[in-house]
Amino acid sequence: MKIKLWQKVMAGMVLGIISGYILKEQALILKPIGTLFINMIKMVVIPLIFFSILNGVTNMNDASTFGRVGSKAFFAYCFTTIFAVMIGLGFAIIFKPGVGLNIQLGTESVTHVQKSALEILMDIVPTNPIQAMAASNTMQVVVFAFFTGFALILIGDKGREVKNLVVSASHLVFKMIELVIKLTPYGVFAIMSWVVGVYGLDVMFSLGKFVLVVMGALSVQYILFGVMLFVFAGLNPLPFYKKMINTQMLAFATVSSKATLATAIKELQNKVGVSKQSASFLLPLGASINMDATAIYLGICSVFFAQVVGMELGMTQYLMIILTCTLGSIGAAGFPGGAMVMMGMVLTSVGLPLEGMSIILGVDRFLEMLRTTVNITGDCTITVLIDKSEGTFNKKIYYSEEKDDEEDYD
Repeated sequence: MKIKLWQKVMAGMVLGIISGYILKEQALILKPIGTLFINMIKMVVIPLIFFSILNGVTNMNDASTFGRVGSKAFFAYCFTTIFAVMIGLGFAIIFKPGVGLNIQLGTESVTHVQKSALEILMDIVPTNPIQAMAASNTMQVVVFAFFTGFALILIGDKGREVKNLVVSASHLVFKMIELVIKLTPYGVFAIMSWVVGVYGLDVMFSLGKFVLVVMGALSVQYILFGVMLFVFAGLNPLPFYKKMINTQMLAFATVSSKATLATAIKELQNKVGVSKQSASFLLPLGASINMDATAIYLGICSVFFAQVVGMELGMTQYLMIILTCTLGSIGAAGFPGGAMVMMGMVLTSVGLPLEGMSIILGVDRFLEMLRTTVNITGDCTITVLIDKSEGTFNKKIYYSEEKDDEEDYD
């Protein structure tokens, strides 16, 4: 029987903890392996940010085709994502999962020059995009990617060759990510060994609190989807949750929103009563720009790492976190490990060290399974709300009992 990646990661984490406990400070010899793994993640951050966001923007051509429906969905996705970040920040600020966990994470990266909101706004537009990429100025890269994408949309068919190049480059970057992710078990083993060996098992107890905080925030978001259905569509959310179980379990197992799309589209039509047009358009759009659970996770991690290194975050930093978490969740959409890579953009935006990611690698896979489940549930929720507002929603199908033999409601 083939061992799945998440099983390998969990095994690497457990073996790393045992190894670190046995070797004590001698586990430091494994630190270079973990450092190499982190460096590989850093290596792909900038190209991934650029091409994934550029690809996502150019794919919004479909939104102009459906006009009103697309604009409704876009603003709904943006609103829920921003609100999700604030949920994550709130949970991290209230429950303080990083307080008391004292680990040196590369203090050279922690120094942050205080800037006003106006200065930060002026700095996000690059004067030299190539230099911005070379300097790993993630916000400037994001702005350039959005600007390039909108320009490609405006020139239409004249940019077809460039769009094809962007798609190919995105596939290339995703394959690079896939190769890096496959090394995760070994990186986790090395990192957990030296962390436990040097800092002891107290680290594990602190991670337990971190996991509980993330799970609590995700649970609130999951419940809020039902509240949205009740308030904005006048629907009892229980049939929705019941009929989405199969889609949610597939998302949990595959850890990919895009891998779950085909099943989600079919079940929204056949079981929930969403029109074929809305299901086939809004869900793929949501998989590209709507990652509420990822936004929650990035927000919690930002405050968590700040608490670990003892960095006080001001209002400007929180606003920057909200902005970068929203953009980061867009770039992280649809592939396993995306949040860990996009976290680099969020951390660097407020002067936090990328090495902080090494602390949570061991528990990230489990949390990612939960995040993907919440993400696809959010996509489906917004699709139902928009379809209901357009008057094309079939309430009879929504409240009907599930059938063993599914029918097509085209």
